[in-house]
Amino acid sequence: MNYSNPANLAVIACPGGEIFADEVIVHLKKRYHHHFKRLAAELAKRYSLDAGVVIRRINFINEVISSGPHSQGSTDVFCIPRFKIPARFTFFPNGEVKAEILESIRGKDIYIIQDVENHYPVNFSGGEEKKVLSVNDHLMTVFVTVDAAKQAGAKQITLVLPNFPYARQHKAKGREGLTASRVGKILEGLGVNHIITLDIHSRDVVNAFNRMRLENLHASYQIIRVLSQLEGVLNDDFVVVSPDTGAVDRNKFFANALKKPLALLYKERDYSRVSKDALENNISEIKLLGNVQGKTVFMADDMLGTGGTLLTGMKILKENGAGKVICSISLPLFSGNAISYFDQAYRDGLFYRIIGTNAVYQEEVLQREWYISVNITGLFAQIISRIHQRLSLSSLLDNRKIITRLLADTQPEGPFQGLLFQPED
Repeated sequence: MNYSNPANLAVIACPGGEIFADEVIVHLKKRYHHHFKRLAAELAKRYSLDAGVVIRRINFINEVISSGPHSQGSTDVFCIPRFKIPARFTFFPNGEVKAEILESIRGKDIYIIQDVENHYPVNFSGGEEKKVLSVNDHLMTVFVTVDAAKQAGAKQITLVLPNFPYARQHKAKGREGLTASRVGKILEGLGVNHIITLDIHSRDVVNAFNRMRLENLHASYQIIRVLSQLEGVLNDDFVVVSPDTGAVDRNKFFANALKKPLALLYKERDYSRVSKDALENNISEIKLLGNVQGKTVFMADDMLGTGGTLLTGMKILKENGAGKVICSISLPLFSGNAISYFDQAYRDGLFYRIIGTNAVYQEEVLQREWYISVNITGLFAQIISRIHQRLSLSSLLDNRKIITRLLADTQPEGPFQGLLFQPED
């Protein structure tokens, strides 16, 4: 059984990612407690020792080789470290940001967590000041935090960015920058070893790095589990629709997993126009390829910004006789007035539910009847734990086998019954 000292794993939460980081840490503590419980049982059996003796010896070894203190408490139970490193962030009047790490991290594997799309007030100066930050402000906070961790002697730095900044600027159609890859190269130059993200807009971004690895996670398992809990949805009259050609592979995955037909909304765009909101976008023409008459429609996309593309697609589907329309979004930004537009679309009967992850911090949309939030912090905790233990990530990065096994196991009870277990537990 693989062993790694959890005291050498540490998390630094940037202001925008603090809530996400706290939830990830809860899952990390549960995972390491479960990990050491199994390890102690195996060693106790192998060496004919009392389990309590093994637990005390594991705690002793961890504290001897640790570069930082474990949580205080009884040595008869596993002493899991708190993981979170205290840090202080200062926002100066001229817009500069400073990051200060408040205890030693020398020799540790550092995981810096940031949500660059958190546009709610975040804490600075120990909570004495609150600021609403732009993507660029959040990104600059990441830069100074990575630099601070490097200067403080971190052994390895992994950046946890549920939403990779500038990911949509991944190809140049004229005299424009490839900003997605440029951001990655800046981070690589600062000393970042890994980036963990969710559903990056284009895999082309990964090819821009020389040494840094990018782990691209998917929330398809969690989304399918939510679909199974919507009464009367997964039936014979169910069709998966790709909202555009760029999302075909994603929706083909869902169609194959659910064994349902796949249709396509084909869009023509006028790139001389910039999408300003859900009503004023750059879509010039849209056509449906496939049959949705009287069917429950499911569409999956990676990102929802102003929502114009999705709302236009919903309208076309309804005009072609679709019944319930359900969408899943990995990165639900809801930029500008998007929530109000979706409120109106829901009242007009254009859709039934939208499933979004908590990769982007939200407050307002969580109060909506039509919105379902999926928690993916457990998935990120699994990846962090596996990277720290130098274990394979393949079963989590490509979760087709997990989903196939899940569907096979639940068939006797009915479609998708009892999907409450977590993969890899």
